[in-house]
Amino acid sequence: MRPLAHRALAALLAPLLVLLASACGSQGRAAPRPRAAPGREFRHPGALVSGEQLDAVRRHVEHGEQPWLGAFLAMRDSRYGDLGHRPRPYATVACPPDTRPGRGCVEEREDAIAAYTQALLWYVTGERAHAAAAARIMDAWSAKVRRHTEGNAGLQAAWAGATWARAGEVLRAPGSGWPRASVRRFGTMLRGAYRPAVTAEVADFNGNWDLAMTDAALGIAVFLDDHAGFRRALDRFRARVPAYFYLRSDGPLPRTPPGSRVRGAEAIRTYWFGQRVFRDGLAQESCRNFQHAGYALAATAHIAETAWHQGVDLYGPHRERLRAAVEFHARYQNGAPAPAWLCGGKVRRTLGPDLEVLVNHLENRLHLKLPQADRLLRRTRPAGTDDLFVAWETLTQAGNPAG
Repeated sequence: MRPLAHRALAALLAPLLVLLASACGSQGRAAPRPRAAPGREFRHPGALVSGEQLDAVRRHVEHGEQPWLGAFLAMRDSRYGDLGHRPRPYATVACPPDTRPGRGCVEEREDAIAAYTQALLWYVTGERAHAAAAARIMDAWSAKVRRHTEGNAGLQAAWAGATWARAGEVLRAPGSGWPRASVRRFGTMLRGAYRPAVTAEVADFNGNWDLAMTDAALGIAVFLDDHAGFRRALDRFRARVPAYFYLRSDGPLPRTPPGSRVRGAEAIRTYWFGQRVFRDGLAQESCRNFQHAGYALAATAHIAETAWHQGVDLYGPHRERLRAAVEFHARYQNGAPAPAWLCGGKVRRTLGPDLEVLVNHLENRLHLKLPQADRLLRRTRPAGTDDLFVAWETLTQAGNPAG
């Protein structure tokens, strides 16, 4: 293990802060307010995972504690943990919205996850070879990619862009050896090849698009120290989340996002995949399948967690909506029979590794009870990757309220 002097102070303070939070917490009590919203500087690392959280992960792994050790070993032994991973960059990533083969779509997503994996391996183990591997992948793409095209351009750029931003945030921590010139070129890549695609308007698309794009836009804004982009992403989150996850207080019908042309009861029900009865926690795509609802849950959590690290509490105003959504989908993913009012009595139980970030905040910062989610996580940990934009969140987020 490498000397930890450059992060010693954070390592000493993080457990004390966690203990204080635990001592002050009680059932249903709100989490401590985050630090003041960003003024002159963003916190780095600060896209999904903070430096305090990463330090906590390293301690858990060094001490052989579960579930972190098992999650770390699964990550290390995955194909993304291979030091010899070779990047496959494209200048134009073309991703059609149908079954036609694209160009560079799978390669881009997999390379981004590999870079994030190698960056995490470096931070946890201190082995510079992993930092070099992450940098090699990121440098290859920043030297080549210029645009995203075809019908899935926004979603593809969102999935890859969110992961690139997280990888970049981890790798630019002190000690990685990533040259400043490479950091600048990587920022130029995010600004030119990703940000335009993930800030496009998609009000009438399925909501997992909008939320994934906002996830990427927020992470990119943090990496670029872009306060205007950060504020725009926050506004987009605040508008879309209440239009995606239903609560009874919304009224008899779900809300629609700003700019949507979906109007009237029948159009809204069609947009919600034929659902006619609305109950707390239902998502716009629940009756499509839980896979896409899970993408939205994960992206929502990523956005709120990144904002939290930057001093903005997006969780608080939506805590009941998010708790209801987590428990609703976990209940049926756990095998509860679908009642006749829900999707005609048939649900597609295809939820992915999407709940760790939300559960960590709701349980470990807000001290809320999530019995269905707990049951599901006990059964499915360690959460791996969906090979799109969710990766290793048992390792980074389970029981980790620091930061």
